Amino acid sequence: MQKLFEEVGSLDARCYEEFFLSEDILMEHAAQGMASYIKNNFSNNEKIIIAVGSGNNGADGIALARLLHGDYNVSLFFVKEPKSHMALLQEKRAQAINVPIIPKLQECNIFVDAIVGTGFDGEFNEKITTVLEKMNTLEAFKIACDVPSGLKKSGECAQTTFHADTTLTMGALKKSLFLDEAKDYIGKIEVLDLGISRKLYETQTNWHLLDLDDLQLPLRAQQNSYKGSFGHLAVLCGEKPGACVMSALAGLRFGAGLVTLVGYENHQMLNIPHSLMYAHALPSNTTAIACGMGLGVEFSDNELRNFLDNDLALIIDADLFSMEVILELLERKNIVLTPHPKEFVSLLKITELADISVEELQKKRFFYVELFCKAYPNTTLLLKGANVIIGSDNDFFINPHGSSKLAKGGSGDVLSGLIGSLLAQGKSPLDATIHGSLAHTKLAQNYTGADFSLTPEDLIQGIGNL
Repeated sequence: MQKLFEEVGSLDARCYEEFFLSEDILMEHAAQGMASYIKNNFSNNEKIIIAVGSGNNGADGIALARLLHGDYNVSLFFVKEPKSHMALLQEKRAQAINVPIIPKLQECNIFVDAIVGTGFDGEFNEKITTVLEKMNTLEAFKIACDVPSGLKKSGECAQTTFHADTTLTMGALKKSLFLDEAKDYIGKIEVLDLGISRKLYETQTNWHLLDLDDLQLPLRAQQNSYKGSFGHLAVLCGEKPGACVMSALAGLRFGAGLVTLVGYENHQMLNIPHSLMYAHALPSNTTAIACGMGLGVEFSDNELRNFLDNDLALIIDADLFSMEVILELLERKNIVLTPHPKEFVSLLKITELADISVEELQKKRFFYVELFCKAYPNTTLLLKGANVIIGSDNDFFINPHGSSKLAKGGSGDVLSGLIGSLLAQGKSPLDATIHGSLAHTKLAQNYTGADFSLTPEDLIQGIGNL
């Protein structure tokens, strides 16, 4: 698990004030980190062009050129003339050793973008837009210095943004790198130290990035046990039973001792798998409930109230987010919500927190997750997306390990089953959500078929190999 920060300017300032590290020292380590990455990954006969801007991001790029000059065929391309104090200083140093400066972009093997950094928050003029468009078309390995040029501090992207293969970010991870819109621009991310360990550079934060190594799978350490020892998940079976069956099978495969579909239909007509049970009422030994997947209009609000009039752990998905009964369910203390963006917009409107479009939500995902969790601190929220956001009270986590493989109907039903299974086995709502989400994304990563071919059944089948 890694820390995430809204901004790192205050962390840099702390280095100056408390650790007596100058801006020059931090910049030198940033450049050295980028140089080490290039030296460790590319041979010294590669041609490198570094495009630089007028500020300190450009200064980082100029310092990098100085460190590579003599070992690599490196050139500087000034998109804007140096202007900041550090950019002017780095330019003098580069000139002193005759680092080549080219008047226009050329073909190369490695392209480094050091035009603008984390302070950018607008749109580019025509000149810079043209340069960025040209950079994006070059057949070269593309490296972004700190953040890709065009990535705004909010995480939104300018109309023209640099497409990086790798982003070498300075000091600590920035939240802006993990807004959904940024995912197609950042490539792989590496954090570079700035002359001090990240453990010392970083301060406290309530936002964290989840690593796959954080995943904790269900553990059956107690050998003197029986099926009831590992919980009983009840899945409300509605108008579209296929969704409920997929959730139930995922829950059973992920460790729940018992899983029951609960509904009104004659179960012989549903042709449910033999490993699942079926009932018309909630089993007395139920330890968690999953509700909403494929629900449709099978149950009225009053019927749902009857099923859910208890203190059991509850995961809610899909159709329930547009029903008025959700307002009552939000008062529970052990509840997990797993909406996709359209469902979250509906939830925000029902709760009168905001009346926005999906497009507005996607631009400000962090803000609206924080807004909801502040209003409902007893809930655990998982907002689906290219980067999953999980929030509970004042603690927030991003799972960046998902992929387009999961963009398939039924994937979310499997996720609900994974989380519901962990709830049934006694995990807290937050822990169940974190580890269910990590398992979900790891299942997709483990799938070896074509990315377009993954099905919910493939995910369920893969659980046994986690």
